[in-house]
Amino acid sequence: MKDSFKHKGMRKKLVEKIRQEGWIHDERILEAMMRIPRHLFLDSSFEEYAYQDRPFPIGNEQTISQPTTVAFQTQLLEVKKNDRILEVGTGSGYQAALLADLGARVFTIERFKSLKEKARKNLRMIGFQGVNLFYGDGYKGLPAYAPFHKILVTAAAPELPDTFFSQLREGGMLVVPFGKGGVQTMKRFIKTQEEIIEENHGDFAFVPLLRDKAE
Repeated sequence: MKDSFKHKGMRKKLVEKIRQEGWIHDERILEAMMRIPRHLFLDSSFEEYAYQDRPFPIGNEQTISQPTTVAFQTQLLEVKKNDRILEVGTGSGYQAALLADLGARVFTIERFKSLKEKARKNLRMIGFQGVNLFYGDGYKGLPAYAPFHKILVTAAAPELPDTFFSQLREGGMLVVPFGKGGVQTMKRFIKTQEEIIEENHGDFAFVPLLRDKAE
């Protein structure tokens, strides 16, 4: 697949729709979404629907989140250039591409080996060779590369392991959809010297975050 004028036109309509809805006020994120061809992170059978604001299956019972959700989670992270960001749940690689486009140093972990390899190909295809991809258990994080400025979890966590907080720098942020069942609460945790500040940012629906590696 290529990134044609038609794709760019559909992408522009999607970004304008997200802008008008008013959730996303960080123009850097919208500009990054204009640059990143979402259709290249999906199976070719979904190509003509890629710029609808909805999730799609990517295999292994996983999904690529709807663009508004991706943008909202990214906005909560307050990404700065050269931030070291751990992403738990690589999926197709689209979220990692967005973080890298914003100038972050991205470390992303995926429990499905096949998805990790697909993501690697997708990211290389559009020029993001600098993203660090790992196959492993997201609940364990990446202790060898910690601490991180930010941690982003892209699946619903029914519990929050201590590793997420121990691998976060002081002043760092954790953004995670938290809860069991079909609906979760988007939470942001800010780690200070004295405490962990917890914020709620609305209800969302994600596939569950699972333990251990999978083939």
